[in-house]
Amino acid sequence: MPYTLFLILIVIVAVLLILIIMVQNPKGGGLSSSFGGQGTQNLGGVQNTTNFLDKATWTLAIALLVLILASNFAIPRNSFDTKSQIENTLDDRNPIEAPANTDTQSATDNDSI
Repeated sequence: MPYTLFLILIVIVAVLLILIIMVQNPKGGGLSSSFGGQGTQNLGGVQNTTNFLDKATWTLAIALLVLILASNFAIPRNSFDTKSQIENTLDDRNPIEAPANTDTQSATDNDSI
């Protein structure tokens, strides 16, 4: 259950990070330039909008990294069993049996020569 919670949080933070990055414009425009003129004064100016987007990007990136590292500790593991699940599955399968009578094959091979 905790691992599922971590996965959901990681997806949400990743989507938010993508959205914040998409809003930014590498030439300094982005969200602040889309409002134009007086609209930027209501948001606190171009510089404040750029600072907010920059801080939000770094915060979400750090949160994503921390969530990914923390999810490693939430992965369910069996400490009493040293074999992996794949090894246990392979051990449970019946081995393929070899042909019981190999002498008859060699005898028929010699007859055809």
